[in-house]
Amino acid sequence: MLQLINECRLETRKLMQFAVVMRKQKMTNQWVSHRWFPQEVIPDIGQFGAETLERTQKISGRFLERNDLGESWLFTGFNLNLFVDEAEGYYLNVIAQSPCWFVMWRLEEEPQAYITQQSQTFLIANEALAIPHRILVSYNEAARLLDGGETVDNIPMSAEQITWLTEYVDEKYRPEPKRRQKPASFKGAVRPAEE
Repeated sequence: MLQLINECRLETRKLMQFAVVMRKQKMTNQWVSHRWFPQEVIPDIGQFGAETLERTQKISGRFLERNDLGESWLFTGFNLNLFVDEAEGYYLNVIAQSPCWFVMWRLEEEPQAYITQQSQTFLIANEALAIPHRILVSYNEAARLLDGGETVDNIPMSAEQITWLTEYVDEKYRPEPKRRQKPASFKGAVRPAEE
């Protein structure tokens, strides 16, 4: 069984790299001054350069902008691999009213390890920074992360992105055959045990 799972996992299609824009939006609320959310998932075909961090950190963030409404940060280094054993989760995403990306992110108290040296001057002292850690397109995988206590938000997919995910689902997804349930009348009566 384990060998079969590993073979399924090996049959992947590496699509490409992606970048995520995280937005810190100011709010007029007496309890919360701002909120973080992923704003966009962008295909990364090398247009963002190849700045490396001092650590061997895959995720690399850089400051984009700050204005009266908030600030934005760009994070690169996200590969998306599609796995056959997650095809049902992709299918559930494709048939949804609004297919989307799922971005798992965390507020990091010490974000210096995740951002470029040039962007560290834009950090606000003693403030956490929202760092995306994973991008997903599987409803099931996103649900597992949420069940594990992670923060997962979604972003609508573009028409082109929906098309390539639909193509993968059409090629790889085979629904489990439904098993007929016996009607309760055929299962027999439930009687308390005699003493």
